[in-house]
Amino acid sequence: MSLAMTKKDRETFLADVHVGVLSIARDDGGTFTVPIWYDYEPGGEVVVVMGRGSKKDQLIQKTGRYSMCVQSETAPYKYVSAEGPVSSVADCDVDRDLRPIARRYLEAKLADGYVDAMIQPGGDPVIVVRMRPERWSTVDYAKMDFWKERGA
Repeated sequence: MSLAMTKKDRETFLADVHVGVLSIARDDGGTFTVPIWYDYEPGGEVVVVMGRGSKKDQLIQKTGRYSMCVQSETAPYKYVSAEGPVSSVADCDVDRDLRPIARRYLEAKLADGYVDAMIQPGGDPVIVVRMRPERWSTVDYAKMDFWKERGA
């Protein structure tokens, strides 16, 4: 019995609101791994924002790719991992890029306050980085008979 998700299920799950875990290869053979907010629409690109010159930005510039993993927080657990090349890096437009991501995770007033605090005149520039998933890994433990018997 396969626990893998269908293409539609994995894309729908990735499009849901989860904190992502971003991983980027380092020169020493390890990975740089951090939690991050993201955006995704089925069939599209994984979109993240970060500071220009940040450790994430520096490593993405070197490798040209990253991985993102998201998971459910309650049983029966599910996860989706997507990896691929960076398709674009651009200056972040606050209202087009940053504010919608913040509003995915926070109610509008709180999200707007967060964005205003993050974007200060003369502050560090923010970039938007898009990745086109090429490789996927998924698991949906709800497919196990154990969970089916319990109505999960």
